[in-house]
Amino acid sequence: MKMITDLKKIEQLLTRAIEKIYPSKESLRRVLKSGRRLRVYFGIDPTAPTLHLDHGTSLFILKRFQELGHEVILLIGDFTARIGDPTGGISPRRQLSKKEVLENCKNYKKQASKILDFKSKKNPAKLKFNSQWLDELKVSELIKLAANFTHGQMIKRSMFQERLKKKKEIYLHEFLYPLFQGYDSVAMDVDVEVGGSDQIFNMLIGRELMKIYKKKEKYVIAKKLLEDPKTGKILMSKSEGRFIGLSDPPFQMYGKIMALSDEVIPLCFEHWTEIPMEKIKKVKENLKERKLNPRDVKARLAKEIVSIYHGKKAAERAEREFERVFKKKKLPTRIPEIQIKEKTLNILDLLVKTKLASSKSEAKRLILQKGVKIDRQIEEDWRKTVQIKKGMVIQVGKRKFMRAV
Repeated sequence: MKMITDLKKIEQLLTRAIEKIYPSKESLRRVLKSGRRLRVYFGIDPTAPTLHLDHGTSLFILKRFQELGHEVILLIGDFTARIGDPTGGISPRRQLSKKEVLENCKNYKKQASKILDFKSKKNPAKLKFNSQWLDELKVSELIKLAANFTHGQMIKRSMFQERLKKKKEIYLHEFLYPLFQGYDSVAMDVDVEVGGSDQIFNMLIGRELMKIYKKKEKYVIAKKLLEDPKTGKILMSKSEGRFIGLSDPPFQMYGKIMALSDEVIPLCFEHWTEIPMEKIKKVKENLKERKLNPRDVKARLAKEIVSIYHGKKAAERAEREFERVFKKKKLPTRIPEIQIKEKTLNILDLLVKTKLASSKSEAKRLILQKGVKIDRQIEEDWRKTVQIKKGMVIQVGKRKFMRAV
């Protein structure tokens, strides 16, 4: 495989959406310029059935490696997801069953293929599952693995320190998680790992293990995590159910992007699109000087992202629908339909039946927040019995609709 050592492309790889590179940006730049082929991976624990836009940032980084001729791997953490990554958790993550994990990740390759090329004849991206080696790990091997680190090293993690301050328990299996993630690097004999800045601890464990087991350097690329400037929370969080999924329907994806804070838009262009940085810098300057309307820039971002994951025609339809629903205050042109046999239903049961709410408790919360409408009328009584009528339109929030037939 012939390697590409284009300096401009290498520089973009080392800087776009990147927060930190270990051991250093300069050392990785030298390797990339040398023409040596690297094995690079990004791992995802399937804790939800869809990838989100922040995963897309890491996939774009992998794509840049792939375009330079390097071997790229998308690793599904079907074993580690069953443990639960303690990163950022004030309480232990819920442990998932094998069935739940496999159900969650069944469409990951299809979603990732919007960015990565799995069908390339010369250099296809690869898909791997870490249960392949972690399920086979013997107790004696696990003890040998754990013997490389101390309790003191593990307890220093910020989330564990936070728990200690709040007198929250730390469970033994949570100490094992970074070891298993680190062992992924050893099992695949990688040269580079890509992940969010919240994963630096776990990725550096893998770097140490590569030195111990393989006597080689592993580079760690930590991408920036986008935060909402109003709340200080990261924009995309699977664990908190706050994200824009790569499989979200075009209209929903478009609408969710339009709901983002104006301040974060230039960074979203950098992270979630392939628009050249020169153009993004110009947009940022024009926004600062108020030469551009933030809403128009956001609409361009929304259209660009929907085009990446659903195609240009779908993006154009989503744009028209958004204008129709939010500017002209009309119902969407196309509304999903559901057949309801019952003549009456409690409103909570109706929302769950139409899948506009995942549970009765969520349905109740939505009603109390005045987020539910039936035939354009806000519903405020969660005890209400609804008369089912043909053609009745149920709406949740600004973007979810269902028509009874």
